[in-house]
Amino acid sequence: MNFMFETTELLEQQLKEVEQWHSQEPELDYADADDFQSLVSMQHSVNFQLWHQEDLARDPDASDSMIAAVKRAIDVLNQRRNDMIEQMDQFLLDVLNSKNVKNSEDTEINSETPGSIIDRLSINALKIYHMDEEIQRKEVKDEHRQRCSGKLSVLQEQRNDLKECLEQLLADLSSGKKRLKVYQQMKMYNDESLNPVLYSKAKST
Repeated sequence: MNFMFETTELLEQQLKEVEQWHSQEPELDYADADDFQSLVSMQHSVNFQLWHQEDLARDPDASDSMIAAVKRAIDVLNQRRNDMIEQMDQFLLDVLNSKNVKNSEDTEINSETPGSIIDRLSINALKIYHMDEEIQRKEVKDEHRQRCSGKLSVLQEQRNDLKECLEQLLADLSSGKKRLKVYQQMKMYNDESLNPVLYSKAKST
């Protein structure tokens, strides 16, 4: 069965977007995704923003108010990241259902979904870009470049392995050998009805 996208193209898209976004920040409408490639780009852009917020959070000279603002931004982005993973998985599940792929309650479920593998590939693409950036630095010693070159080789090997895992999982889902279930992440810390710090404050106001 054809999922209407090629994994090789999606992975190349992630690498190209990381480079592009370092020149121009991504401007994507999270409410406007009518194809899988757009969902992948949107989820990838969230990881891009998260990466750089995490950098800011580790600035030893940052003020307490700055760290608090960054922490809140990270919370929002993490929620969006998980939501986008679910949207990717739901999109694929809808395709499988539309094609009437047959399986049963006894059909094996993969512990890692296609969306979560794509998320790992997104982070891997960011690591590859920034590790290569370290290799290109002029002011560092050769030892630093060599160490980063070794890490870059590992990251590229990991990317190839993850690509194979994704392709095999998609093939198993397409054939009905495995079935896909979409679980909500059940994040509690951003929910005013589930986080005791939030609902205790709401009760006192």
